[in-house]
Formats: sequence, structure tokens, C-alpha cells
Amino acid sequence: MTEETHILVVDDDARLRSLLRDYLTKEGFRITLAEDSADARRKMSAITFDLMILDVMMPGESGLDLAKSVRGDSGVPILMLTAMGETGDRILGLEAGADDYLPKPFEPRELILRIQSILRRIPSAEEPARSSVVRLGGLQFDLGRELLLRGDSPIKLTTTETALMKVLAAEPGRIMSREELTQILQIDGGDRAVDVQVTRLRRKVEPDPKIPRYLQTVRGRGYVLRPDG
Repeated sequence: MTEETHILVVDDDARLRSLLRDYLTKEGFRITLAEDSADARRKMSAITFDLMILDVMMPGESGLDLAKSVRGDSGVPILMLTAMGETGDRILGLEAGADDYLPKPFEPRELILRIQSILRRIPSAEEPARSSVVRLGGLQFDLGRELLLRGDSPIKLTTTETALMKVLAAEPGRIMSREELTQILQIDGGDRAVDVQVTRLRRKVEPDPKIPRYLQTVRGRGYVLRPDG
């Protein structure tokens, strides 16, 4: 999992950047450092990263704003770090497009576990392809390749959105509770975090996200995917 994983660490705290570089390098990751959002943009324009560890509070463009911008054209997994650990703050991070959210201070081992959890959600090219395709109007989700497609063109999903789509599409018509989805997706923030991910996914799969046709809420029970056919 780590040999070819290249992580971009974005934090204005030079000491923390150095500590993270040393620790993650010992764990087998390849690390590039950025001191702020502008520095991160320069490096992302030249290098494709497998994951971004992003501080929320930075001078200039905040980590939240950078995450929102990155999500406009990239599905790179984002793990946000912040000194603000309240549930509302975590939800803001998820709404900005983060895949997970780790409050400071944190144990280094927990950071590794969060990284590994995110990386496990990324589709593996070595997995055997399956032929199952779930149709959602003009879109289709290919379970074998774990891709959301409009015709032959893929629609960018975050790793967590892909994992959510995969688990729902694997059993269309089955209602899945928020608690079950929280455990499967391994995301922090409880029911609200699941709601945020569902809302984000609806924006990409529904003709009208305010009136869901495919990814439906079953009041008091959870969510269900009801594809065409």
C-alpha cells in the first residue's frame, strides 16, 4: 500500500511538516511538503499525488477553500488536519470535499490508520473486473471498474463518494442505515457525515438533487439506491 504512495503534506507549521515528513517516510510513504495553498497548487500542477494531508487554518487561502477548489477538477483523496475538532468543523471539512478529518493534536499511529483507511477505498487495478453496470438515467456506474460514467466519459468522484456508490450499487434496493454506512465507509462524524456524502453524491447522479430519483432517503431507516430497471 505504501511503496508507491506519494503524499502531499500542506501545513504552514514548519515543525509539523518536518515531523510528518520524517514519520511518514519511515512508514514507507513518499512525501512532498508545501507551506501554504499557493505552494501546494504549484506542486500539484507538476506532480500527481495519491493523497493530500491538508491543514485547515493557514494564512492566505485556507485549507477548506483549497479543498473546494481541488474538488473542482481532481478526485485526489484529502485528509484534513485542524485544531478545531468539533463535529460542526468536521462537517465543514467533509462538505468541502475531504475524505476524512483528523483533529489536532493526534497520535501518529492514528494518522497512519486514517491514511490506510482512505487508501483502501481507492479502486485497485489488480482487482478482477466485474460486468455489473447500474443505470441511473443518462449515467451508469460500472461496478467492475468502479467508475461513474456518462456515455464513455467518467464523472469524477472522491474516494469516499466512490466507496459509497459501490456499496449501494452492489445491493440496489437494499436499505442501508446510516450506522451501517458509517462503519463500511470508516468515516468520522456520525450520521451527519454520511448525510454530507450522500448529498455530495446526489449532486453528481441526480437530475434534480432536491428531488432524488435514484439515491433515496427512507425516513427513519437510511438510504437506498433504486436504479433504472
